Amino acid sequence: MKDGRKRSDIKHGDSVAIVLKQDQATGYLTDGIVRDLLTKSASHPHGIKVRLMSGEVGRVKEIY
Repeated sequence: MKDGRKRSDIKHGDSVAIVLKQDQATGYLTDGIVRDLLTKSASHPHGIKVRLMSGEVGRVKEIY
């Protein structure tokens, strides 16, 4: 299982776990399918920001 810090590891349609902005303090993860990659840079220390099919936006912590 990969973490979500490299943009090249994440593709449209991947199953991932993200942390939502409001859950950053607790670290609660939300599972979903990637719809859009929102981070433009090749990597990000806190995880690549994505939008899920459900419309939720957060940073990828795990890629399944």
